[in-house]
Amino acid sequence: MAQAGAQFGLTEKTGAAMVFGSAFFWSFGGAIARFLAMDDSWAVIFWRCLFASVFLFIFMLFRDGLKGTLLLFRNMGWPGLVVALSFTTATTSFIVAIHYTTVANVVLIQAGVPLFAALASWIFYRERISRLTWVAIGMVILGVAVMMSKSLDGSISPIGDTLALTIALVFAATTVLTRRFPDVRMTPAACAGGLVASLIASTQAITLAVTPEQFGILYVFGVFNLGLGMVLFVTGARLVPSALAALLGTAETMLSPLWVAIFNGEIPDIRAIIGGTMILVALIGYLSAEFRRQQKIAAGR
Repeated sequence: MAQAGAQFGLTEKTGAAMVFGSAFFWSFGGAIARFLAMDDSWAVIFWRCLFASVFLFIFMLFRDGLKGTLLLFRNMGWPGLVVALSFTTATTSFIVAIHYTTVANVVLIQAGVPLFAALASWIFYRERISRLTWVAIGMVILGVAVMMSKSLDGSISPIGDTLALTIALVFAATTVLTRRFPDVRMTPAACAGGLVASLIASTQAITLAVTPEQFGILYVFGVFNLGLGMVLFVTGARLVPSALAALLGTAETMLSPLWVAIFNGEIPDIRAIIGGTMILVALIGYLSAEFRRQQKIAAGR
């Protein structure tokens, strides 16, 4: 352990801090959404994704210059376009989902992404899965089933939980794709995906007019919650092992229900707590083992 700690230098610590920062900013998404007094989800999607995309474009201009930014978009290829459409689907589904279910259900179901990705890799590419990973996958699936069972008895709409599961599956597919094509750059893909989401939302929204107060909340929702979170993640994730990045990302899952409980008085029910705990225990156990494995590989080089 001492050797692993010594190898974890300043660059890695900076990357870890950035990834944690991204999870911290993303964790406020549900709480911010609850402050929006808007019934039209499409208007929220339009403004949030537009603000995020403009922020990401300005970030790329600052980091890479105009020529470099245009080159990033030009070199996306079909994998980048798929990631962009996945981002469109996920950001759109998130806003609609939290109108039908609790924020805790949405973020806790999404937490299973790394294990859904491992399952997808086994199905499509026959990648070996360890016994521990199979146990963790089983726990995640059972945890999701427990959380979604409330929608089966008619007490809440199944739309929200189904969309949350859709987000998890879409991100899992994106994870598998980016492993197969490691040169895919997330920033231009997210920027393009946000613009597509805004374009679609503009055709579906009843009106895009908002009050100055709501406009300010939407600005924070797009720039700081979605845009800045993405910038911190894509910058920091390149500096740390992928398992550590995912492990730090669980902070979003744990903080999101806390913020909506504190600021919005939205308390998860017993099934969300039980199912969510199962997912988190499985996820943290899996990611901790994966991080140790990656550390051993790095130490042996």
